[in-house]
Amino acid sequence: MSRRLPRLPRQVAPAVRVALAATILIGIVYAGCVAALDMLLANRFVAQVDVRLRDQLADGGRHGQSDVTAGDEDDQDVDGVPVFLWLLRPGTAAVTLGVSAPPLPVGLRPSSRPWTAEIGPHAFRLEAARNASGGWLVAGQSLAEETHFQRVLVDGEVLAAPVLLLAVFAGSLVIGLRALAPVEQSRRRQLEFTADASHELRTPLSVISAETAIALGSSRDAAGYVSALTRIQGESQRLRTIVEDLLWLARFDSHPPLPGDEPIDLGVIAEECAGRFQAVASARSIEIAVAPDAGGGPGSDPGWISAPPDWIDRLAGVLMDNACRYAGPGGRVRIAALARGNWVSLVVEDSGPGIPPEDRARLFDRFHRATEHGGGAGLGLAIGDSIVRSTGGRWKIGESPWGGARIEVCWRRVQQRPDRADAGADALEDLVDPGMRIGQASELDP
Repeated sequence: MSRRLPRLPRQVAPAVRVALAATILIGIVYAGCVAALDMLLANRFVAQVDVRLRDQLADGGRHGQSDVTAGDEDDQDVDGVPVFLWLLRPGTAAVTLGVSAPPLPVGLRPSSRPWTAEIGPHAFRLEAARNASGGWLVAGQSLAEETHFQRVLVDGEVLAAPVLLLAVFAGSLVIGLRALAPVEQSRRRQLEFTADASHELRTPLSVISAETAIALGSSRDAAGYVSALTRIQGESQRLRTIVEDLLWLARFDSHPPLPGDEPIDLGVIAEECAGRFQAVASARSIEIAVAPDAGGGPGSDPGWISAPPDWIDRLAGVLMDNACRYAGPGGRVRIAALARGNWVSLVVEDSGPGIPPEDRARLFDRFHRATEHGGGAGLGLAIGDSIVRSTGGRWKIGESPWGGARIEVCWRRVQQRPDRADAGADALEDLVDPGMRIGQASELDP
């Protein structure tokens, strides 16, 4: 049985195909270029020989036979290739006008235009001119040097071709692999997202299907049907939430809406969000607190930023919902709006298990959950990341004083009242220390 060749990995095969195509294209271009170069050099060499032969014939016609012979001995080019002269008369054999000139072949018919003929083992370039006696004065030069030069040049081009093509293939392969790396990563993340989405959607559907089958399979009292319908309603609501989040992310990715920026107070957003989650926290015995901005100083202005209010409100809800889930029964959650210099932050802390450093790189991946402790579908922080990116914010992930997670989002501060008295003080503070001096959390810019 013949062995099948191993298949290339999925991410390598396209790069190999691109590298092969580039190598073939460069090979064709290289062959065309060297062929044109060889032809150009050959034509230039022959043209130089023709000029030299024409000069020799002109000298021979003016000064006579002896002067032409002397010119044959003295007129040497840089390569030392001699020019030979012959005299052809009608009805007689060709007479050589030099000691070392080879005999012309019998039956040679001279022409007024230069031509190439085989004389002995070598090719000669010949040109003829009429003399005063009615015969032909023929001048010729061997093309052996040109033939040898062309052979050396072609050998060098042939030897250089594999090295050049191998270098082109290797370079194209490396560039192709680097160029395809983001595409392969995107494809892998899309596959993971599809698998995770299928899993998250299958769970509530399975529960709904099972509850319906059980309710229809046997008679029960009204309380039993109410209990089954309640569970179905809960799973339907969970399914609806997942689908709505997926639709929001899909629309945001394909056609990001233009943000209707307006100045908003993060402190007000934090207080309203804490009040909205107070009922959820009471049901789970979670303590929610709104921390004051201790660093702003007495009489300091609130933290104003420029962003769509509904986006920031949803972001705060995502962070609070995430904190309440992981804080657990009897836990603690704190939300705060901090203003420091030219930066304003929304901070949410909890007393849950925290976020391990190794999981922070994938914290904003869709359907990714560091633990199964808090439940949820894992879409909240993905939605929050889209909002933060669109509003020019920055993430800072760290640990809270209670040992849980501390999630902070920072934005550039805007001046709600441009004519306020301390505008120059803030500008000076920004020049002295433009960094974000908010807590000790590590910055994460996914």
